[in-house]
Amino acid sequence: MNTMMDLILKSIAAGVIGTLVMDLFNLTLARAAVITQINIKMIGRMAAGWLRGHFRYTNPSEIKIIPNETFFGFAAHYLIGISLALPYIFGWDLLVGGPASPFWAIVYGVASTAGSFFLIYPSMGLGAFGKHAPEGIKAAVSSLANHTYYGAGMALWLVLI
Repeated sequence: MNTMMDLILKSIAAGVIGTLVMDLFNLTLARAAVITQINIKMIGRMAAGWLRGHFRYTNPSEIKIIPNETFFGFAAHYLIGISLALPYIFGWDLLVGGPASPFWAIVYGVASTAGSFFLIYPSMGLGAFGKHAPEGIKAAVSSLANHTYYGAGMALWLVLI
């Protein structure tokens, strides 16, 4: 069994590396117009709205521009990445024991797409799976790809430790 501090540090590292890999692949593939680019400013706006208790919009244009939204966007994006890594790392240690599986980290990353499909997109007023997004199905495919890269980044970290 790992100590609590070991698990926390592994979770932070896995979340940061997973999110960084997601961002690098997203930037590369978005530049090639394969997927849509993550909108860090929108993440900052949404996070600020959530902190003010506003969780539901009928349209993304309702989400108000805020000062320093890029900073808040990156902070929220990486904190979410860390928050998603915590249950995987702690859950694996508690339920399975031993080193966390890189393969299942990728599966977990893919499964985390459900958060975008059923929480983020509907909260923005885009409906489940982002079905009302201006880019159509590309939004859902992009989210699935991004979360797969997140899981791959966590898997990479687990292989390296």
